[in-house]
Amino acid sequence: MLTTLAARGVAPVALLLSLLTWPQGDARAQATWKVTGFGTIAAVHATQDDGDYTVNPNSPGQAGYSKAWAFDVDSRAGAQLDVRFDKRWSAVVQATQEKSIENSYKTYLTWANVKFQATPELSLRAGRIALPLFLSADYRKVGYALPWMRAPVELYSLIPISYSDGVDASYRWHTGQVKHETTLSLGHAAARLNKDLTGKARNIVGLTESATAGALTVRFTAAQALLVVPGAQALFDGLRAFGAPGEALADRYDIAKRHVRVFSAGFNYDPGNWFITGESGRINTSSLLGDQTASYLSAGRRFGNVAPYVTYARLVANLATQTAGLPLDGLPPEAAAVAGLLNNALNDQLRQIGVQDTASVGVRWDVAPNIALKAQLDRVKPRGGSIGTLINVQPGFRSGQAFNVISLGMDVVF
Repeated sequence: MLTTLAARGVAPVALLLSLLTWPQGDARAQATWKVTGFGTIAAVHATQDDGDYTVNPNSPGQAGYSKAWAFDVDSRAGAQLDVRFDKRWSAVVQATQEKSIENSYKTYLTWANVKFQATPELSLRAGRIALPLFLSADYRKVGYALPWMRAPVELYSLIPISYSDGVDASYRWHTGQVKHETTLSLGHAAARLNKDLTGKARNIVGLTESATAGALTVRFTAAQALLVVPGAQALFDGLRAFGAPGEALADRYDIAKRHVRVFSAGFNYDPGNWFITGESGRINTSSLLGDQTASYLSAGRRFGNVAPYVTYARLVANLATQTAGLPLDGLPPEAAAVAGLLNNALNDQLRQIGVQDTASVGVRWDVAPNIALKAQLDRVKPRGGSIGTLINVQPGFRSGQAFNVISLGMDVVF
């Protein structure tokens, strides 16, 4: 499998580092290996007839307009190899098989890094590393580790990338009974925006602070990157051709090269028989890609191996999702027609900036130590002229109309 991944050009430097830093002699002979796997199979039905419900734009689902019941919204499989060479050196490789943006299943190398425990408090990693932007960032692809059918879409679909190639350093410290972990992350990543556009997130810098006191965990993250997106200049070049008004619009919305900033804060309180968790995050691209804030609050109660839960999530745009665009008054007929087409194209993109609410109820049933069955009902409402998080939206779509999503799934680990 690693040969296939390397052939696709996605094997990071970490695979080479793992060979270069592999301990020699007796240490190699004492290395311990552990292989684990996980998977989710789920069926999803959406009552939306003019669009498809999806949980991630890079892994498009087809529940709604395309199919009455779709198995590609949440279903995936994964495997993980953990190697411990000695008390200080270890490595991990994780790969998943899931839906791609080309509507086929592909293998993705999600983790591949080497870890050095420099001191009991300080650890260093190099390679492909999960970005610690949200509470469930490290394990959101492992459905069994989540209390819900899926992580709340409003927040977790905002970031088109979930890992970066680079390094991080984590330092653990204490204040009284509170355990802290501070992580500095540096790296770069590819950001697939849609079928036609692939951006590059360069100079990723992130700082994450986690604190745990008993059953309570809180996390804060601030991160930024330079997002470079080639191949999307036709719209903005067209706007600039109309002089000062077009220049102003292009400067406001151009996505070619923008600084992206992410801020998030979350908490989880889980004393055992019940839990309550919530997060809020903002991603600002200062461009047509959006400036959005998403939040959710969820709570559940465990009755033996059955755990019902409720969740409310909200996604808002911090910029207008429509614009008057280029002024048409006084333009020659042919120029006015072109300007009108540019205005429509600009507004079509703006309405794809998600504005949406979702209220959910669900239940998890742990039928075995490694198997969980889940059922979830979502009431989803795109708002403000936005298509929300829908894809493949048809001409008859009307924002402001709620629809239901029914999900039935099984999560396993082995």
